[in-house]
Amino acid sequence: MLRVCSFLDRSFIHILACEQTEVLLFDPISSKHIKTLVEAHEDCVNNIRFLDNRLFATCSDDTTIALWDLRKLNSKVCSLHGHASWVKNIEYDTNTRLLVTSGFDGNVITWDTNRFTEDGCPHKKFFHTRYLMRMRLTPDCSKMLISTSSGYLLILHDLDLTQSLEVGSYRMLRARRTPLSSDGSASASRSSGAPRQGNDSSKIHPHREGLSPRNSLEVLTPEIPGERDRGNCITSLQLHPKGWAALIRCSSNMDDQEWTCVYEFQDGSPTRPPVSPRCSLRLTHYIEEANVGRGYIKELCFSPDGRLICSPYGYGVRLLSFDENCMELSDCLPVQTSCLREVRSIYSHSDVVLTTKFSPTHCQLASGCLSGRVALYQPRF
Repeated sequence: MLRVCSFLDRSFIHILACEQTEVLLFDPISSKHIKTLVEAHEDCVNNIRFLDNRLFATCSDDTTIALWDLRKLNSKVCSLHGHASWVKNIEYDTNTRLLVTSGFDGNVITWDTNRFTEDGCPHKKFFHTRYLMRMRLTPDCSKMLISTSSGYLLILHDLDLTQSLEVGSYRMLRARRTPLSSDGSASASRSSGAPRQGNDSSKIHPHREGLSPRNSLEVLTPEIPGERDRGNCITSLQLHPKGWAALIRCSSNMDDQEWTCVYEFQDGSPTRPPVSPRCSLRLTHYIEEANVGRGYIKELCFSPDGRLICSPYGYGVRLLSFDENCMELSDCLPVQTSCLREVRSIYSHSDVVLTTKFSPTHCQLASGCLSGRVALYQPRF
């Protein structure tokens, strides 16, 4: 079975990762298939990340990460070994040139690509947490967000990837739910069933424990519409291209509901009545999803300008916006939580769509379904 899991782009090439061991290369203009890396990995290929205009990395369920050079695709530059389970995410910090990966072993690992050889490159475990699903860096690499299958969302503030963290050194971890009141302000109530560890603070400051003041950890249970007292699993996590918001796809523990939710980052001076301790995310928009293809993770995405969201929706995709004019999030932040607007639905698959991705350089959108078909198209309104 072939299932597209990721879609990456440079100005002259599209690269897609597949559930089989293949990596596919396409021409972004003609959408023609250029080349297939038949045995890129020994198991499903999950994600791709460009490090620069020629070097890119792939990760796989075979527990490895591979570095590739577009100028010589007949063999890998090197294979990276360090994870003990399926590797699902790759991020890259352009400031430190550290590759950051996460897997179902619960580990986030950093790799020093400044010193890679054909035998690999130096690496160290940066962070570990149970139930890890997805890991993302904000565009400026000042924060790391981690979603979990237990409904927690972890945020590392003032991120310093050069210093590893040991969760055992934190005496306090606690998840908080911050539902909105009728006037849109956050209240300090707590979910009765969500917290499974910790005490009274949702934000943990390492310097209070004698550690570095960087990497302040915040553990949240985000407010989910319709999930007031039920657990949920955060399966997909994306960040706004300008770092303004987090976008998640979540399902209930009963697997009978799915939601897409947008959370505004609340940095700087509070614009609404503060809570103590303060939650860094505020639910601004949401929409209920089709809940087709239960048990499969559906990957959604932002458009390059952040005005549109593309979401897998049954056997197709739908384009969502923050308001009827497709304005930027910063220009139409609601006082109260609002429903996302459906701009258009596109049904072009014969099976459940599991992944979507906008090209960062072309007016093009890709989607992949469970049966293996890839659709590349240009949205028209």
